[in-house]
Amino acid sequence: MRILISADMEGATGVTGVDDVIAGTEPWQRFRELFTGDVNACVSGLFAAGATEALVNEAHSIQRHLLLERLDGRARMLTGRHKPLSMMEGIDSGVDGVVFLGYHTGAGAEGVLSHTYMESGLSGVWLDGIHASEGRLNAALATEHGVPVLLVTGDDLTCLEAGSYAPECRTVPVKECVSRYAAVCSTPERTGSAIRTTASDAMGLAGRGAGAVEPHRIELEFTGTHLAAAASLVPTVEQLSPRRVGFDAADMTTAMKTFKVITTVASKAAQDTYG
Repeated sequence: MRILISADMEGATGVTGVDDVIAGTEPWQRFRELFTGDVNACVSGLFAAGATEALVNEAHSIQRHLLLERLDGRARMLTGRHKPLSMMEGIDSGVDGVVFLGYHTGAGAEGVLSHTYMESGLSGVWLDGIHASEGRLNAALATEHGVPVLLVTGDDLTCLEAGSYAPECRTVPVKECVSRYAAVCSTPERTGSAIRTTASDAMGLAGRGAGAVEPHRIELEFTGTHLAAAASLVPTVEQLSPRRVGFDAADMTTAMKTFKVITTVASKAAQDTYG
């Protein structure tokens, strides 16, 4: 059994602030250790229940945060940017299940450090008419490849949302959202134990299926008109209103690659002070 762990950082144990997840800050140095601890707890639980391989895809920002020297030796780590499938790189490699570790809610939703790919500038994303977080988008891509979502960890609202896009998956809420920048947090000892136990239980869901390739529509609403205008320059993307764009794709892989291009272009159009 080969398992992919898509590891984001905003939903890791103890993380509540921007500096906690920005490379080079003093808080980041502390929280990357807790982030690595969450991953190790997951790896331990997966192997205890029969996993034979675990690939950890660093999925946060510059994707160079986990401490390789402290990673469980049974796992391998995919680190660094510019992966074709970004957060889900490796989903097409024949894995039997995927874990969304350290995930968060989407742009415009309640939740600790909520956003969808762009940390700011997006007020909402919709997949086939449903408000979408990174988890929902990535779950749709997993479905296309016949890979079940086994486990989701993050704040309580992230775990609640997971039930709507992966109803059979297991969840571990490592903190309770108070606001976008505050949460009631459990200690690493408690979250590590919960992640380890639940990951073992979630292995019962592992097993790759046939997959389902279907067309999809994604719409994005930006906080500024200039961001939407920049995004509409991407081929196939239509500007629907001053701040909203949308596009159709024949499959979820194409949809996610197009989405990645849009958010990259829009983020480059943002200015430091006014966005």
